[in-house]
Amino acid sequence: MDRTADYVVVGAGSAGCALARRLADSGADVVLIEAGGPDRSPLVRKPGLIAVFHNVPQLKKRLDWGFYSAPQPNALNRRIPQTRGRVLGGSGSINGMLFVRGHRRNYDDWAAEGCTGWGFDDVLPSFKRMESWEDGETDLRGAGGPIRVTRQRDLTPASEAFLEAMADTAGVKRIDDYNGAEQEGAAVFQQSAHEGLRYSSSVGYLDDHGLPNLEIVTKATVQRVVVRDGRATGVEVVAGKERGTIRATREVILSAGVFGSPQLLMLSGIGPAAHLREHGIEVHADLPVGDNLHDHMFVPMTFVMRSARNRGTAPYFASGLVKEWLRGGTWVARSVFEAVGFVRSPQAADIPDLQIHALPWSYPFPNQDAPTRHKVDKRPALTIMPTLIYPKSRGTVRLASADPAAPPVIDPGYLSEPDDARLLLDGIELVREIMANRIIAGDVTAELSPGPEFPDRAAMAAELPNRATTVYHPVGSCRMGADERAVVDPALRVRGVEGLRVADASIMPTITGGNTAAPSMMIGEHAASLILGR
Repeated sequence: MDRTADYVVVGAGSAGCALARRLADSGADVVLIEAGGPDRSPLVRKPGLIAVFHNVPQLKKRLDWGFYSAPQPNALNRRIPQTRGRVLGGSGSINGMLFVRGHRRNYDDWAAEGCTGWGFDDVLPSFKRMESWEDGETDLRGAGGPIRVTRQRDLTPASEAFLEAMADTAGVKRIDDYNGAEQEGAAVFQQSAHEGLRYSSSVGYLDDHGLPNLEIVTKATVQRVVVRDGRATGVEVVAGKERGTIRATREVILSAGVFGSPQLLMLSGIGPAAHLREHGIEVHADLPVGDNLHDHMFVPMTFVMRSARNRGTAPYFASGLVKEWLRGGTWVARSVFEAVGFVRSPQAADIPDLQIHALPWSYPFPNQDAPTRHKVDKRPALTIMPTLIYPKSRGTVRLASADPAAPPVIDPGYLSEPDDARLLLDGIELVREIMANRIIAGDVTAELSPGPEFPDRAAMAAELPNRATTVYHPVGSCRMGADERAVVDPALRVRGVEGLRVADASIMPTITGGNTAAPSMMIGEHAASLILGR
């Protein structure tokens, strides 16, 4: 287990795979460490099987860390699942593959807050370098990169009708590329999938890499970063019954994710000093590690529709699998999501603050908190998810103990800011307006969830704490910046410790306006450019 490399990258998730590959491409000796196992299972690689993964607890346990939030006071003290991938590719191996960069303003706001080098024009080359867009290269899109990006295909008639009704009701245009010149509008979802294969960062950056200087170590858990005389010199690792130290002659880079990276920093003596001393940990750097945690939330709304063709039944799933193996091109080969809208609520300023996900399946309700196999209505249905993309609520990640095997205490502080609930209620009202639009209303036979027992805003306000849930997009726990609230500087170097960086979604000062997988991969690409001086 003991060995030495130029760079040690901890965590083979969306950012870590990209970063390790780019460092190795430069000729450096790189060790990439992943707690989970390989990602070669069809459960991971076949895009549509994500629906099976999330609905069968026995399968989910194989690839998920199994985290839950602390009880959430503003959500009926619910303990909400915090699904995180424990497998090569990380959460990018178990997500919906939705490819959304966010709004260009997000990155310009980072730069304005002191994150020099992270404005949209700065990160655009990294976005372009990582993608292979199906329409080819433009000023704003990339071609020839490791991540294949395609539009969703063969939309259900229900999703098509929803797009038209959303554009008409919200007063937005149908747009062809929300990752292009403008985000606002109604569009077909883009996905990191191609020809029936999920393009996680593991698939794109690590498959058949052929680099002898890139060693990938799986099923190995990092216990802590070794810090000597103010410098990170390596990491302590456990793999089965083996223990050892992997040393870094240049740098240790944590890409262990929004929960793993702050946990490892704190276990290593880097974090809030009083909290670390409570757990008997020697303090190397007193930093606000674990603060600034925030996440997207949505409220699933399911409508039974005549033109929605998918059914949540075992025979329907089995039929889809057989057709996929025989001829391909079925729903199993793509993301389960189909359509999206980026629209403005009455609270919005000059960019969209609501994302509307459209999923042509029935969805469990009122929530998916319990670790059980959830029952869904078997009728064809369309689930619409009004999504809060700029939450004001903030929470924390903290240690439960000094034992590296103990899960961290995750408290996202959901709905602690009243504006977050107001915006979700605005989104619910907008979805009901859309589904009552003449374009689609004749096709809707029932609002299954939330349903007629919650007919108005007051009723939904009372029910919201039971239904609002995570989109699995937590960020921000190792905040990047140039002030005392920052854990890392704009070069992603941990303040006060030499030879140590963080590169994953935890460094986001504020969350991006949309699904976070693509920005996370970009962070890996951009981090490599910073380290290599590109």
